[in-house]
Amino acid sequence: MSAKRLINNLKRGKATGLDELTREHLQFSHPVVVSILVKLFNLFVSVGHVPASFGASYTVPIPKCDGRTRAVSVDDFRGISINPVISQLFEMAVLDRFSNFFETSYHQYGFKKHLGCRDAIYTVRQVTET
Repeated sequence: MSAKRLINNLKRGKATGLDELTREHLQFSHPVVVSILVKLFNLFVSVGHVPASFGASYTVPIPKCDGRTRAVSVDDFRGISINPVISQLFEMAVLDRFSNFFETSYHQYGFKKHLGCRDAIYTVRQVTET
């Protein structure tokens, strides 16, 4: 997928990252910005180093409750990470280009397409009931 297409596929209306850029900044930027980012990302891959700031984030607690009840304990919140937009784009580019080379455990259910908690529960039940 081209870099411009990756940028256009970013969902709009999300919070700014630590870099104080929004996804819209990239989507409405001059085409030269895309070229610069492509060169920068290729440099990261060829050198084998990504700046530490690309891993920086902060976590925002979001209440799980529906508004009718109060969130009073840690279990009533889920955390979302706010990352720099350019590092999100780099991650998407790496996944788009190299995802066929990444392997995960057969027993991993989280953070995988078409798998989730219900699959893990099914596996646990199958193991414990037999």
